Amino acid sequence: MTFNHPHQPDVSFDGGDLDCGNGLLLLIRRHIDPLERGGLLEIQSTEISVDEDLPAWCRMTGNELVSFLKEGRQRSFLVCKGKLSERRAAPVHAAQQRGGIDLVAVKPMTVFPAAAPAPSIRPLSVMGIGSWPRPRWMLQAVHEHMEGRLDDAAFHATADDAVSLAINAQLRAGADVVSDGEQRRDSYSSFVASRLDNCQLIPLTDLLPLVDDPEEFERELRALDVPAGDVRHPAVFGPLGRGKGIAVHEVDYARALTQAPIKVALPGPYLLTRTMWMECISDRAYDNREDLARDIVRVLREEIACLLAAGTALVQLDEPVLSEVVFSGPANQRSFMCGALSEKGDSATELAFARDLVNAVVAGFPRERIALHMCRGNWTADETKALSGNYQPLVDTLGQMKVGTLFLELCTPRAGEMEILTSLPDDIRIGVGACNQKHAHVETVEHVVAHAEHAIQLFGAERVLLTPDCGFATFADNPLNSAAVAEAKLAVLAQAARILRERHGV
Repeated sequence: MTFNHPHQPDVSFDGGDLDCGNGLLLLIRRHIDPLERGGLLEIQSTEISVDEDLPAWCRMTGNELVSFLKEGRQRSFLVCKGKLSERRAAPVHAAQQRGGIDLVAVKPMTVFPAAAPAPSIRPLSVMGIGSWPRPRWMLQAVHEHMEGRLDDAAFHATADDAVSLAINAQLRAGADVVSDGEQRRDSYSSFVASRLDNCQLIPLTDLLPLVDDPEEFERELRALDVPAGDVRHPAVFGPLGRGKGIAVHEVDYARALTQAPIKVALPGPYLLTRTMWMECISDRAYDNREDLARDIVRVLREEIACLLAAGTALVQLDEPVLSEVVFSGPANQRSFMCGALSEKGDSATELAFARDLVNAVVAGFPRERIALHMCRGNWTADETKALSGNYQPLVDTLGQMKVGTLFLELCTPRAGEMEILTSLPDDIRIGVGACNQKHAHVETVEHVVAHAEHAIQLFGAERVLLTPDCGFATFADNPLNSAAVAEAKLAVLAQAARILRERHGV
């Protein structure tokens, strides 16, 4: 049906009888994001609840509802991306003129490249977990790039400068292994949506209608100190493909800056499966989350192969949601971790699923170059808001994962006693959290030495690495500390490592 709006839409789609809590907002976001500011999107619908929900969404997201027409059961909404006053008299891109969504054909990698040599990581090496606080101008570039106001070339030129600052800070501090600080990412996990085929970033606020009680969930997020307006969530619209690659470009630039071993963090397969599986949209491409997980495993295996071929010394899979499985409450309870929206089964089932996914991803890769990290939440400096519990319900699962290193939160009292980890296999290195990234207070060298010495007595110096409990800026817009504090904390770890190496002769 054709509606005569006061302005001609650039893109139009029919949402049928979908309501905002059953996938319509995801389709709106899929169509509106490629538009320039001032672009016009027509949404046709037969669902009566959209009459109230869509104007509310427009107000919440800063988009303008230009007009609303109705004929019988058919409704048509004309929405401007941003304000109508921003509209320019410019030709619309060809992809927008078609008015549809083109799913990208997925081309799986048939032959993996061989792993290239990389510097070895010696005992008691010091490194960050991943993220580093981003300069304000980098945050601005992240937003402008996601909103289409900064092209790829300009974005990466800006990010190169931020990466140089992050790596130089780590080297000044005395880190043995460096990362690019995740400067190009909006968060530790959701950034993959901008890199993979048939996946897109969706603001968490767009997804609130998917929960049973959005108002209650918003109150919970505020109580947990979650920056919901800044957190984004990956949504799958078709078969997943590796697309542009996830992080190889990060390694290529980092290796041009330093000869130090490079570490790269990737969101783990269980985290991505729990985050991406939303029945209202994912089931258009996958029958169930297990089908989705198989493609996630494939994509991650392709990426790890390319990272190792690029000379990455250590690939770290981030699986913080393992703690959510055992510490967050009943099986049907939702939580902020892993996008806050995904449901889970009982703990035993979920832990076995996570273990099998990780082992499927890492199978055949050199174990000494694969690691796994988990924590209990890193979105706020308020320790009382994060999950709490010792490693007892997780240690068996961690021990069954075929990785060479476990990077574990061990500085905060929320993590419990280190002794519980002595049952882990002797061939797994332990990245010991030895400073708290949530606190601005910089630990003393004496404190870190004593903490690390305890770990050495339990595991042996050959197995111990020293890190913060987690990254310093898990979410780009919500850093836990300044770059100066991050550098000071890493420098204390490096000073402690020098003392311990001399003491233990490693």
